[in-house]
Amino acid sequence: MAKEYKNPVPTVDIIIEIDNPGMTGGHGIVLIKRKNPPYGWALPGGFVDYGEPLERAAVREAREETSLEVELLRQFHTYSDPSRDPRQHTVSTVFIARASGTPRGADDASEARIFPPDGPPEEMAFDHAQILRDYRERRY
Repeated sequence: MAKEYKNPVPTVDIIIEIDNPGMTGGHGIVLIKRKNPPYGWALPGGFVDYGEPLERAAVREAREETSLEVELLRQFHTYSDPSRDPRQHTVSTVFIARASGTPRGADDASEARIFPPDGPPEEMAFDHAQILRDYRERRY
């Protein structure tokens, strides 16, 4: 009898930098408000499809949830704490991307808005508040 393996599920999250002249520093980041549990504000992102490269998954998820076409700038970090997603063990590769335009929530997002990088909302889903803290410390 073959041993059955249980592996974490790969996901991507995207820190989308977007021009917003009204904000300090001239740009903000796009967050989505989740339609489904776990509720709260989150980075756009989701599950990687079988046979799909991480980069393509990041661009697809950004488009599906924010209606924005993004340009990936670089891979930021991978987060793998088994408790990061209450639904199951996921491993998320986070990308930094750039976009222009007006974000509109779609697919799993009821809303998409621009926030200052140092002022995300209190009700963040998953470990996304920690990801944004790491981003602020390492990006600027």
